[in-house]
Amino acid sequence: MDSTEIPFLPATKLSALIRSGDVSPVEAAEAYLDRIGQIDGKLNSYITVCRDEALAEAQQAEKEIAAGNYRGPMHGLPVAVKDQFYTKGIRTTGGSAILKDLVPNEDATVVANLKAAGSVLLGKLNMSEYAMGDAFFHPFGTPHNPWDLSRNPGTSSSGSGAATAAFLCATSLGEDTGGSIRGPASFCGLVGIRPSWGRVSRYGVLGASWSMDTVGPISRTTADCAMTLGAIAGYDPKDPSTWDVPVPDYLSMLTGEIRGLKVGVIRERVDTDAVDPEVRDNVVQAIAVLGEMGADIQEVSIPLIVHSAAISNTIILTDAAGVHRQGIDEHLGEYDHNIQIRLLVGSIIPAQAHQKAVKLRQVLRQQILDALEKVDVLVMPTSSIPASPIPTKAGIGSKQEVLDGLAGRRSFTAPFNVANTPALSINCGFTSQQLPVGFQIAGKPFDEGTLFRLAHAYEQATDWHTRRPPI
Repeated sequence: MDSTEIPFLPATKLSALIRSGDVSPVEAAEAYLDRIGQIDGKLNSYITVCRDEALAEAQQAEKEIAAGNYRGPMHGLPVAVKDQFYTKGIRTTGGSAILKDLVPNEDATVVANLKAAGSVLLGKLNMSEYAMGDAFFHPFGTPHNPWDLSRNPGTSSSGSGAATAAFLCATSLGEDTGGSIRGPASFCGLVGIRPSWGRVSRYGVLGASWSMDTVGPISRTTADCAMTLGAIAGYDPKDPSTWDVPVPDYLSMLTGEIRGLKVGVIRERVDTDAVDPEVRDNVVQAIAVLGEMGADIQEVSIPLIVHSAAISNTIILTDAAGVHRQGIDEHLGEYDHNIQIRLLVGSIIPAQAHQKAVKLRQVLRQQILDALEKVDVLVMPTSSIPASPIPTKAGIGSKQEVLDGLAGRRSFTAPFNVANTPALSINCGFTSQQLPVGFQIAGKPFDEGTLFRLAHAYEQATDWHTRRPPI
């Protein structure tokens, strides 16, 4: 095989070729590293490229596989992770100049799990500072969207979206507090899943909101995403928030059969002027495809969902202000300007407002769980808009910008981080400007398998996942 074609293979296909010996882990790692060197100067998707370490890991994987010690489908596969996760001996910046010299002495559990599965770590991916979203200044370079370099690849797992879409890693890890896996997946035309809260360990992960932070994969296909989640999920005694429940074989659940599956279309998030018309049209068409495949399409109502961003942001901002209390006191000016605003706002939100948000969170969660008693999954757009232009200045320009933060695109991802239920974004088409559109599928707690099954069936019925960005 021509080595330049290796990065364009689905991760599951590359995995099979590595197992059979048709492609060596070293060949795969070198192909990706070469492409990173050629392309990433335009994207700034990586903060740190671990060339020497990756080649050493690839050589080790090659020896193990040749000796018959095959560890599973991730063995020898070149991956990359958001720079929010501790990596032993490799700097972990959190996207902030404040941590530019931090070199952890241990791996985050998700990184350790990838290594145990035999994966090859290509590097650490760019992100919004401290995973707080909408940072203006990126000290390691502003990330760009490979579909349109003037556009945002999504926040805060910006590099995870950009690198995966541009074929600079076989699959990647991001982290989702209020939408930071699903947003980049939507903006970059990928499959990204926010697993159930407690499905994946957060030990060794720089946090923002204890009750919402969730680690998950961003991949090019549903099968790639399912394979990656299977490698990192599971109980971890180092993280008391993880649940000691079995991790299914997600790949075996991709049957292509969805006949009779009950799909609930959330009225307040589809039939609304809050959604860009082209986004709505693509999502409605995706729902129609599911119906043609035999899914039972039903309309459901979740009244409080329109206020989900206000509920989510109130909790996230106050949580983040608590996490960064010392930083606010000692070196506030070293944070990005936009992040300073978020931290200061979180610091002055009244206790009664926080408590009201916590109570409303439970009401919204119950409304979502009640809806999921009637249907198997819920569907809606991942974002109300396609990828937005990269901002040209910091700060808040108008009252409308503030209102958009409470009722705009964030209110499309927020419902499911508020409810702590799994939610997946998959590409369902493109706008007239050739920008990807995300279709969001949410389900019952710890039922990621059903989301993967529906997404995979839709993917097999369409060809959106085969398109390549013009870079």
